[in-house]
Amino acid sequence: MQFTELRYQDPRTRTYLGSPTLVRLPDGALLAAHDYFGPGCPRNYEDEEHLTSVYRSEDDGRTWRNITHVANAFWSTLFVHRDAVYLLGTSQQYGAIVIRRSEDGGFTWTHPADARGGLLFPGGPRQAPPNYHCGPMPVLSHGGRLYRAFEDCTPCVWGRGFRAGVISVAADADLLDAANWTMSNTLAFDPGWAPADWVNPGWLEGNLVAAPDGALLNILRVNSEPAVNIAAAVTVREGGRRVSFDPATGWLDLPGGMTKFVIRRDPVSGQYLALANPTLAPGAVYQRNVLALYASADLRAWRQCRVLLEDDSPLSPADSRRLVGFQYPDWHFDGEDLLYLVRTAYDGAHNFHDANRITFHRLPRFRDALPR
Repeated sequence: MQFTELRYQDPRTRTYLGSPTLVRLPDGALLAAHDYFGPGCPRNYEDEEHLTSVYRSEDDGRTWRNITHVANAFWSTLFVHRDAVYLLGTSQQYGAIVIRRSEDGGFTWTHPADARGGLLFPGGPRQAPPNYHCGPMPVLSHGGRLYRAFEDCTPCVWGRGFRAGVISVAADADLLDAANWTMSNTLAFDPGWAPADWVNPGWLEGNLVAAPDGALLNILRVNSEPAVNIAAAVTVREGGRRVSFDPATGWLDLPGGMTKFVIRRDPVSGQYLALANPTLAPGAVYQRNVLALYASADLRAWRQCRVLLEDDSPLSPADSRRLVGFQYPDWHFDGEDLLYLVRTAYDGAHNFHDANRITFHRLPRFRDALPR
């Protein structure tokens, strides 16, 4: 398998690599980041996972160098706004919502010490509520505001504890000032919406997108075991102040809906594209050893355009599903190409989830693969 390795972590450290995020900077360089999780990873004074590493490439991703580390930054997204680059996520696993700014291409960052400097929404101590959660999800510019999905995991139980919400800010505001940000209500998953056989149903890792009719949607990954390929579309209203879900219309058939996906709209073709992990083997609910590109005109009917990554090792199909993962992709349009960064468990990982690599990839002329 061909890939550019941003980072390798020996599984013997019991430290694993997560939350890849990627952006093209105004100076032409590529900037990437990831965090660390697992029993051996760096932890803060509350014994929580919290460390992010930042990398730059000056040659379009052929080579990368680690330029800094950021403490108290977790599950974070890189994005560019008005010639500065920002890092938006949580302060630690289930921590406060924090934002940082860099004006020198990622070498140095502001510190969210208070509400004027990037501490947007304080979290509770350890896992006392609120327990903010997210993935490295897109920041959407829509109608003069910037939007980003978060969850409050209260009670802090994976699956049923996640409450979907959105934060937003005027695009011309100071993004480091908490007073400029708005948080919506947070919406718990109602078990009555799900079939009785779903195990620990819930939603998480929402993706903000504007629908064809202009409505703002937060499309969430759904834990729907034993069902697969299901997502939920939560409607965002009142400039990000209100979210709601209608179970009569809100379910989507989305390949890879059981795992983290990223959806963006192609400004050239107008189609919505997603990178996701399709579930292909019967009963393989958590299959992540295939990563594919999908396209949709309406966010409801999705077509697989191309398999991007699949295991080429001599493992049996069952062992491949158990040990290999190409997951948590972050990706961007880059002219005629797609650039994507992947949390990769491959060639020696303990299991598909506990990734030992962050890998960078390019899909040239991606629009050739789209439906006509």
